[in-house]
Amino acid sequence: MFRNDPALADTARSVSDRTRDICEFLDETGLTEATGDATARVAYQSACSMQHGQKLTRQPVDLLRRAGFEVVEPRDAHLCCGSAGTYNIRQGEMADRLRAQKLAALKALAPDYVASGNIGCMVQLRSGLEAPVLHTVELLDWATGGPKPDAVEPEGKRT
Repeated sequence: MFRNDPALADTARSVSDRTRDICEFLDETGLTEATGDATARVAYQSACSMQHGQKLTRQPVDLLRRAGFEVVEPRDAHLCCGSAGTYNIRQGEMADRLRAQKLAALKALAPDYVASGNIGCMVQLRSGLEAPVLHTVELLDWATGGPKPDAVEPEGKRT
């Protein structure tokens, strides 16, 4: 965004060079060993921002697999879920069609959980699925000894 601005280009490049998605960082530095407590079938919903913008496609899937999850991906995984930033607000009909298509593809996988790295995707899909929709890092945290996410076992139902 600032690469052609003489006053900001160097600073912007410096920030950009150090900025990483959390899955990119965990892939580069190594994931803590999985405890074996979190094993389930996870459908991975790749966010457009990650796969098309950041060019991150394999890191989240690989990390989830290394953490012990069985990871499945929907058909036409490259297609948007209909969120796309403000797309679901500005292009409602198209967003609804994309959402319905993505929901059908995810449901066909019969997942225990759906993982995504984008809050917009999570919100867009959450109300249409029985399976809990979680951020990828919530599942990775749980698999490496962190707390079980509330969406996995809601408050009041824990044993």
